Amino acid sequence: MADKPDLSKLVKELREKTGAGILDCQKALTECGYVVEKAIDYLRQKGLAAAAKKAGRETNQGLVHSYIHMGGKIGVLIEVNCETDFVARNEEFKAFVNDLALQVAAAKPSFVRREDIPADVVEKEKTIYEGQAKEMGKPPAAWPKIIEGKLEKFFQESCLMEQSFIKDPAVTIKDLVSSHSISKSPSSLAAEISFAASLPARPAWNEPPPTTWACSPQCSMP
Repeated sequence: MADKPDLSKLVKELREKTGAGILDCQKALTECGYVVEKAIDYLRQKGLAAAAKKAGRETNQGLVHSYIHMGGKIGVLIEVNCETDFVARNEEFKAFVNDLALQVAAAKPSFVRREDIPADVVEKEKTIYEGQAKEMGKPPAAWPKIIEGKLEKFFQESCLMEQSFIKDPAVTIKDLVSSHSISKSPSSLAAEISFAASLPARPAWNEPPPTTWACSPQCSMP
């Protein structure tokens, strides 16, 4: 049996060759059978490699921030990049990054943007919603609208940029990004939120380990 490829090393190599983001590299490698050269072509076809290189030149500074919540039961690690070291050292930017970490810990988003959600996940949700509409006794003609509404709610709950800010539910995370004096558009900054993980605390030395370790799909642990 062939050894399982080291995804972290492949992602690192692909990022160095294309400048693409972690999420895009992970998706490209998965789609291309973990073959780096094919993944490079995939990213070029999607127009991600060139755009990512430009973004990498513009956002080569930033912060990697950790947040521990509930007495060590939940931990978040998040990276947000910006254009200059001056901005990265700014107290406003640090507070902004901390707010994002708080958001991840509390709301547990699975993705940064809806564009990051794999097509098969979206299709699975649609199938479930169609079944729910059928069970509700709704006519088939009404199913598309019901599915659309439920899918939109799924995006709002699962995608960081579309979630309501925990400190002010009237504001979305995208709005929060726009309200800060950061010289990047919300969509560009979203692409630079490289990884966010929400992990249960490690068990005490005399406790059995958990059966699973929950980690969001966009997680990339160093």
